[in-house]
Amino acid sequence: MTPFKLTDELIATIEKLIENQEGANLVQLLEEVHYADIAEIINELNEDEATYLIKLLDSDKTSDVLTELDDDVRESILGNLSVKEIAEELDELDSDDAADIIAELPKDIVQEVISEIEDEHAKDIVDLLRYDENSAGGLMAKELVKVNENWNVTTCVKEMRAQAENVTRVHSIYVVDNDDKLKGRLSLKDLLTTSTKSAIRDVYIPKVDHVEVTEKPEEVAKIMSKYDLEAIPVVDEIGRLVGRITIDDIVDVIKEEAEKDYQLAAGISQDVEADDSIWELTRARLPWLILGLIGGIGAAGIMGGFESLLSNYAILFFFTPLIAAMAGNVGVQSSAIIVQGLANDDLKGSISNRLIKEMLLAALNGVILALLLLLITWAWKEDFLTSLAISISLIAVIIVAGIIGTFIPLFLHKRGIDPAIATGPFITTSNDIFGILIYFWIAKLILGI
Repeated sequence: MTPFKLTDELIATIEKLIENQEGANLVQLLEEVHYADIAEIINELNEDEATYLIKLLDSDKTSDVLTELDDDVRESILGNLSVKEIAEELDELDSDDAADIIAELPKDIVQEVISEIEDEHAKDIVDLLRYDENSAGGLMAKELVKVNENWNVTTCVKEMRAQAENVTRVHSIYVVDNDDKLKGRLSLKDLLTTSTKSAIRDVYIPKVDHVEVTEKPEEVAKIMSKYDLEAIPVVDEIGRLVGRITIDDIVDVIKEEAEKDYQLAAGISQDVEADDSIWELTRARLPWLILGLIGGIGAAGIMGGFESLLSNYAILFFFTPLIAAMAGNVGVQSSAIIVQGLANDDLKGSISNRLIKEMLLAALNGVILALLLLLITWAWKEDFLTSLAISISLIAVIIVAGIIGTFIPLFLHKRGIDPAIATGPFITTSNDIFGILIYFWIAKLILGI
C-alpha cells in the first residue's frame, strides 16, 4: 500500500471540484482514499468546502472522518449540519465515538440528536455519557460479543452471529452469568472443537484481565501494554460486564498523555496546539515564564550578596552561566529518568535508595567534569586556588541538582500531582538558584573573602 501524501496540487484539485459542484468526480476521486486521509484533506479546507464534502460522501465513511478531524474543524462542520444529518453520522459510529461527539454538541440540540438515533444505539450512548470522560467508563464502547455460561455451543454460535453484526471487530468473546457478571472468556478454538451440546461453563477460560469503570485511562493503558492486549473488558462496581476498551482507544490515550507531558516539560501549563489563538498560547506559556523571571531575579539577588567576592575575583562571574547550565542540565536529566520510570510503572526500590544512587551517579559525573574544568581554568588563569574553588563548587552543584531532580518528581507523584511538570522550567529554575548560591558560598569559603 502506497502511503497517502497530501499535496498542494491535490487540495487545489478538490477545491476546484467543489467550486464547480462536480460531486460525481469528487466522489470518484476519493473513493479509495482512507477516511483518516480524507480527514487530513478536510482539515485544509475552509468551512463551506468541508461541509460540502461531508454532505456529499456516504455516512458510513464520513462518520469515521468526523472522529479524525481537528476539534475546531469538527465543531464548525457539525454546526452546519441539521439534527437529522448529525444523527445519521452518529448511527454509523461505535457508541464510544458517538458519545464523544455528542458530548461536544451544544446542550440545546443534544436531546434532539439522540431522539433521531436508533433506539438501542441511543440507549448505549446515553449510558456512556454518564461516566466521567477521564475514566475507563468514559473510554469504553458498548459493542462487544458476550455469551452466557449456561448456553450450549449451538446456542452460543447463534447468539454470537447476531451480536457480531453490530461489532466492527470481534476482539474477544466474553462469558457472563445470568446476572451479566463477567466470568471469563471463550476461546474460538475451544468453541470449534467442542461438541455442539457442551455447556459453555465447561469450556470457557475463567481467567480474564479486566478493569472497573472508575479506573483511570492511564492505568488501563499500562495494563493493556503490560499484557499485550488488543481489548480489555470493563465491569461496573458489582462485576457486571458493561463494555470493552480496544487498543485504538488506548493509543489515543498514550498519545494525549505524551503530548501533555511534553508540554508540561517544556513549560506549557495547559493543552494547546500550534493553531490556537495567540491569547490561548500566551495563557499556557506565561505562568512558567513568570516563574523563570522570578528565578532570574532571585539569582541576581544572590549574586548581589556576594558583591565583594566578585569584585576581588571577577573570574567567578564568567563561570556563573556554566554553573547554572550544569545545574539545570543535571536536574532535568535526573527528573526525566524518574518521570519516565513513573510513567512506565517500572521504578523499583525505596525513595532513599533511589536518592543515594542518583547522588553517587552525580558525584561521579561531577568529579570527572570538575577535573576537566580544573585543568582548563588553571591553564587559562594560572590561579590554582580559584580554579579549585570553581571545580569543587561544580561537584557540589551537580550532586545537589541530581538530588533535587530525583526528589521533586517522586514527591509530586506521592502527592498525586503529575511529575512531568518537574522536568521543565520548575527544575531548571530551582537548580539555577540553588546552584548559584552553592557556587558563591563554596567559593567564598575557599577563597576566604
